[in-house]
Amino acid sequence: MTTRLQEKHRLAGLASGRRSKYAMLVFWLVLVAAAGPLAIKLTEVQNNDTLGALPATAEASRAVQRAEAAFPDSQKPLAVAVYVREGGLTDADRAKVDGDRTAFARYADGGQVPAPVASDDGQALLLSFPVAGDADQRADAVADVKEQLSTDAPAGLRTALTGPAGGEDDVFDAFAGMDTTLLLATAATVALLLLVTYRSPVLWLIPLITVAVANQLASAVVYLLARHAGLAVDFQSQSILTVLVFGVGVDYALLLIARYREELRRHADRHAAMAVALRRSIGAIGASAATVAIGLLCLLAAQLPSTRGLGPVGAVGIAAAFLAMTTLLPAVLVIFGRWLFWPFVPRYSPDAVGLDVAAEHGVWRRIAGFVGRRPRAVWLGTAAALVALSFGIGNLSIGMPHDESFTKEVGSVAGQRMIEAHYPRGAVAPAEILAAAGPADQVVAAARTVPGVAEVGEPERSPDGRWVRIAAVLAHTPDSDAALDTVDRLRTAVHAVPGAQALVGGDTAYLLDEERTVGRDNRVVVPLVLAVVFVILVLLLRALVAPLLLLASVVLSYVAAMGAAGLVLDAMGYPKLFVGIPLQTFLFLVALGVDYTIFLATRAREEAARLGHRQGVLHALTVTGGVITSAGVVLAATFGALSVLPLVPSVQSAVIIGVGVLLDTFLVRSLLVPALALHIGPRVWWPSALARPVFRPVAASPVERIPARS
Repeated sequence: MTTRLQEKHRLAGLASGRRSKYAMLVFWLVLVAAAGPLAIKLTEVQNNDTLGALPATAEASRAVQRAEAAFPDSQKPLAVAVYVREGGLTDADRAKVDGDRTAFARYADGGQVPAPVASDDGQALLLSFPVAGDADQRADAVADVKEQLSTDAPAGLRTALTGPAGGEDDVFDAFAGMDTTLLLATAATVALLLLVTYRSPVLWLIPLITVAVANQLASAVVYLLARHAGLAVDFQSQSILTVLVFGVGVDYALLLIARYREELRRHADRHAAMAVALRRSIGAIGASAATVAIGLLCLLAAQLPSTRGLGPVGAVGIAAAFLAMTTLLPAVLVIFGRWLFWPFVPRYSPDAVGLDVAAEHGVWRRIAGFVGRRPRAVWLGTAAALVALSFGIGNLSIGMPHDESFTKEVGSVAGQRMIEAHYPRGAVAPAEILAAAGPADQVVAAARTVPGVAEVGEPERSPDGRWVRIAAVLAHTPDSDAALDTVDRLRTAVHAVPGAQALVGGDTAYLLDEERTVGRDNRVVVPLVLAVVFVILVLLLRALVAPLLLLASVVLSYVAAMGAAGLVLDAMGYPKLFVGIPLQTFLFLVALGVDYTIFLATRAREEAARLGHRQGVLHALTVTGGVITSAGVVLAATFGALSVLPLVPSVQSAVIIGVGVLLDTFLVRSLLVPALALHIGPRVWWPSALARPVFRPVAASPVERIPARS
């Protein structure tokens, strides 16, 4: 205990010392000068292949690897040009298709485009070819193909480019410039809320600039780890990094500045006020940062690459935010002095405790009084409300079709729908069987016996003669449960052929493996996150009962958030969740939600040792209510900035996390947790010394001795 106190004193002295505060500022200026150029390069090391990747051990992944090795054309993304005229194609339409086929040959791998495939109803034609070149060359080629499709098209002929090449290009187009847009939206949201919170023309700039510095540092570190240590970074993790650093960093700033404002009323010297504020708040901030960072690192146990890669990237952001807000921010605040708070400058006053509660915490003093009068009724009513909200989960389902993943219409999705309207449902994305060439006939025969397989094509032999590729058209829509069951049966059938070494891939097989991978990740990561949070709470509070209650409260908050978000997302038309959303939002809501209970519980423990359990809990609720509520609103709004991205999973994350943080702030932390603590009594701190009631000859807390205003 003595060692920890000494460390806190040293850190507080570094950031708030009369001379060391300038050294701290210079240190950060040098750090930012070095980090800035590296942060700009972060987009250069993005690898967005992980966004849709499965573990290498998944059968769909192994099928892709075999196909790429055996069939060179499989290494190139397929472009599918679609031509549709309702009522039947004309000669002019066919001439257009023939001209495009000739023009597309220059972009096709091998220099040839196969003959067009006609629909049975005579209203559609398809041109399919693998696009040659590297990523940059393919991007240029696809742009030219799109331009050719729209050039000199007969009136009434609808065209679109779909397939993997078209989808890849649509993703790049949709996200062009989105990193800057997200950063500006996040910064603007935080700036507005800070301005409203502080009602000062200057003070809001300090935490905003500090968190921007933290974001630069985090981006630079992530860039170095990606460049030299193999850290996987994609657009999703970079977007989450920005939002996380801004949201969590501002939360830490609000907590520290609120404590600093309190201490400025108790200390004439601002250096001493900051030293006390930092010493008394760094424990809660550190525990919060550790909870979120270690919780994020639990994602390393996941198998889905996009989920696993998010963990270390987010943990770096949390560490950068913690470092900036506990060293740079206090140094800058002390350098500029009290005038930063103008026009509400906190003045030194000997009776600051009483005035602080009466003058600045009137609303929360009344809320604390309400909770204190009827704790049992409050926690039962709050819990009932959360349970009622949880029933909204019934509006949600897991599994998002590819054509519903964008918030706006894109060419590849439009083309896919055109194909589905004029070709057999399974023909859009047939299952692909990769097997040894010897028993190919037995594999075909086995596949044809599987219920739900509408058609099995002839085996296509690889150039080296060792393998065959067989297309199996499904009788159901590729993303339907019936199609998933069919692929499962197909795998069982072809695996049973001796010596075939058969693998089944394709879009439906990918969805099946994705579903199973996510299910496994949920079963492993969720208990791991809960265990980490519980251990940190036990170490922080030196108790067992309180951590159990806090953990149960954040889990209930998560379930209620999913239910409430279900109502919102259903109204928005996005009720089908991307498979990775439940786990990712669980992590953020549990780890971030417990932040606010940490801030409350650590202050309650501090005050309980001084005032006794009941008075300590009520006083903690009163003095932390405003700042934690402000922090929750800021964090919810910051994650809401994800909704500017044109991807439905981003919108879903924004809604679920935003709703969850607000529920946790206004219901769980403000009503449920303090009411439970009061109802249970000092035993909530068991087995620490605070659980043993002793006579404390101290005056009542300001919460209880200040009469309610009329």
